Amino acid sequence: MADHKKYEKISMQSKTSNDVSSAFLSTLSATVTATVALVSIHHYYRKQQQPEARLQDYVVGINAKLNSSAPLPRLQHAYQQAKLAYQNYPEDSVHDAVVDAAVIQGKVSGVAERHTTTMLPRAVCWVSGVAAIPKRLISNDGNENDFGVVGIDADRQIVWQTTMPERVHDIVVQPLFSSREKTEARDVVVMGRRPSERFWVLDTATGQVKYAIKAATDRHFYGHACYSLDGTKLYITENDTVSLDGKIGIYDAINNYQKIAEFDSHGIGPHELIMHPDSETLIVANGGIKTEQASREELNLDSMRPSLVYLKRHTGELLEQITPEHNQMSIRHLAMHDDGTVMMGIQFQGEKHINVPLVLTHQRGDIEFTPLTMPNNQWQRFHQYIASVAVDSERDLLCVTTPIGGCAAIYDLNTYELIDSIALLDCAGASVSVGEQGGFIVSDGQGQLTTLSVDKQNRMITSDQRHHKMSFDNHLQAL
Repeated sequence: MADHKKYEKISMQSKTSNDVSSAFLSTLSATVTATVALVSIHHYYRKQQQPEARLQDYVVGINAKLNSSAPLPRLQHAYQQAKLAYQNYPEDSVHDAVVDAAVIQGKVSGVAERHTTTMLPRAVCWVSGVAAIPKRLISNDGNENDFGVVGIDADRQIVWQTTMPERVHDIVVQPLFSSREKTEARDVVVMGRRPSERFWVLDTATGQVKYAIKAATDRHFYGHACYSLDGTKLYITENDTVSLDGKIGIYDAINNYQKIAEFDSHGIGPHELIMHPDSETLIVANGGIKTEQASREELNLDSMRPSLVYLKRHTGELLEQITPEHNQMSIRHLAMHDDGTVMMGIQFQGEKHINVPLVLTHQRGDIEFTPLTMPNNQWQRFHQYIASVAVDSERDLLCVTTPIGGCAAIYDLNTYELIDSIALLDCAGASVSVGEQGGFIVSDGQGQLTTLSVDKQNRMITSDQRHHKMSFDNHLQAL
């Protein structure tokens, strides 16, 4: 009898074990099937708006988690942080069912600084600096600041966010080119705010910091950079802290961003620089202002010498140099039309009552700048400060922003006339939008990402705004 009961007990345990195993396998199979179905559905619709989207984007978060050396409790905490960061996602979005996330922490090789990256596996469309990330979205890793960089998707949601040890300025994305685009992820370079002694190289897909580069002796950076069109060289505006002459530093993007050369900017205080469509000509905005590094004090406002210069990118040979009508019209920010026309945003350093044009254009060979027009010549509405310029070459439109003036404006590049402007408090970053509708996306210090477009009657309209609990910084860059 005892043996019989023992047999029944063993039999019941075996049956229970088999039932549990069967239930587990059934649940696992259903979960895998549902996940595959959701990923397939989401990827199908994502490809409609983002042709460059890849299936491997969905495993970026998982790989990052597996490759992280952080202990399990840290990863669990990271996942909760990521969920908090994405609480603004629409409830009916398909991608909510396929989200995975990780926080990656660690020191960049050779540099004693720590970065925290919170990320989700979504394709990035824009990258922006952030002047203030809410403390609750930052892992407790010892960082005392809340500066950072974020990747943004086509829905204007945050894909990843990476903390930075100081406030950043320009964002530069490595160009795509045939020999690399199918095999390697592109880099995004993040410049420290002028004047700074550092820049960082991040992965565009994950936001992870790959390199932290320090300026050479007697040099500091002026906050902007640009790639050669083949993506192999990085050019950075720099200052000789001894002579205060402007320099252009050249860095090898293929060899760990080592500095390989430099040449004169042929001016003082070089700020933004861009590459000409001919791929051989570098265009530099010499702001004309000598800056003291520790205090950011501007040392020569009365004797400024701003200029726009065209240089041979391999040798630094000066090809052309043009100066504005007033010596206190500091040329700061640039954008390039596909036809080779340079767009310039001016920051006027003179008396407040002086009215000068703040948006200029130039083409190789012109002996002077051509200003865009303002109704009744009332340039003062921009409060003498243009923060960003962005060009939609296909539709011949130009977007300019002014945080001090609190507005963004769109110009018609066929007529050079203002189409309209819209009040946007503390707006600064501007970039071309995605999709067939075209237009622009503008970021601001209030945490808004606003899409702007122009209708057939050439009246600017705001499609909508999406708010985030962070303060976007000066520049927004499209991939």
